Amino acid sequence: MCLAVPAKIEKIKDKYALVDFEGLKKNIKIILTPEVKVGDYVLVHAGFSIQKINKKEAKESLKIWGTIR
Repeated sequence: MCLAVPAKIEKIKDKYALVDFEGLKKNIKIILTPEVKVGDYVLVHAGFSIQKINKKEAKESLKIWGTIR
């Protein structure tokens, strides 16, 4: 089973982005989603952004994550 977690993009440099997973910050690769910009939300799997999502979807997913942590 695969798992993708929503994160907010804070900085972009070349093919990498610094993202925020509700307080945990990590550098990821954005080569699969080159259209993303600072402030966008993405789904992250295995260190790659795999899909851009809207803020509402991200917040709903993060709310669910909060109930199972």
